[in-house]
Amino acid sequence: MSPAPKPAMNGGLGAATAPGLSAPSTPSTPPAPPTASGHAPGYSPGRTLPLRVEFVRQFRRRRTIGMFGLLLALPWILVVAFQFGPGQSGRGGLRLSDLATQGGLNFAAFALSVSASFLLVVAVALFCGDTVASEASWSSLRYLLAAPVPRDRLLRQKLIVALAYSAAAVTVVPLMALLAGTLAFGWNDIQVPGTGEIIPAADVLPKFAVVIAYAMVSQLVVASLAFLLSVGTDSPLGAVGGAVGLVIVSSILQAVDALGSLREFLPTYWNTAWQDALAPQPQYGGMVNGTAISVTYSAVLIAFAFRRFRRKDVVS
Repeated sequence: MSPAPKPAMNGGLGAATAPGLSAPSTPSTPPAPPTASGHAPGYSPGRTLPLRVEFVRQFRRRRTIGMFGLLLALPWILVVAFQFGPGQSGRGGLRLSDLATQGGLNFAAFALSVSASFLLVVAVALFCGDTVASEASWSSLRYLLAAPVPRDRLLRQKLIVALAYSAAAVTVVPLMALLAGTLAFGWNDIQVPGTGEIIPAADVLPKFAVVIAYAMVSQLVVASLAFLLSVGTDSPLGAVGGAVGLVIVSSILQAVDALGSLREFLPTYWNTAWQDALAPQPQYGGMVNGTAISVTYSAVLIAFAFRRFRRKDVVS
């Protein structure tokens, strides 16, 4: 009696094949070869995280709506304070606060001066310091990179959106103040603080656009530092607070006369140079110096932010 035939092994998987039957074939689809650029078919790094998507994501956040609500309400709060406050007897003075009720342009200049030193700093620090750190605190940053979104592109898209919202924050205050001041106090020629000289409103309006542009540039250092801190921490509050702290420390050092000309290199030293543009004979030297300081600091801080993020071990 001959021994029973041994079952044949199919591909080393231990599947027995009956005598006289061929092993069933398992169809398999070979993986698609990578493209010439080394990416998977259909994947384009340039299409990941579109700006439109990031703009909408940031706009829907409560901190964005709340901050813009506060910025838009501030000029009207100031109007109420001037209309019903007890200190209206000082209108004959020559300080910017005394001349705020002389017309819409004077009021807009006053609103910008009182908000640029702190409120706008907080707004810019919030938009730029929260953008990356919030993703890390939500543990969603690693999923964006696994999408995959290239690191440099992710950082660039978030920086563009953060700077755009920061520029909008700096713009809405003087523009809303111009509207509120015109409705409350009329459209009059601007009166210069200190000298009391009158300048036609038609001549000041183009200069006011330069003032707003310079106010944006002067906030670049705050935006860049907040962005750098946002890349290096998982705490949005820490990034925002660090940028605001820079302004506070710089303002304190600015008051130390013993530093002499070294104070000119402080990031806040030239922040009020925009007032020279509203003078009867405009002076732009301070604004040029302030622009050079802000752009230089910002370029260095943003470069450090990209370098830090490229080497960072993202675990959250």
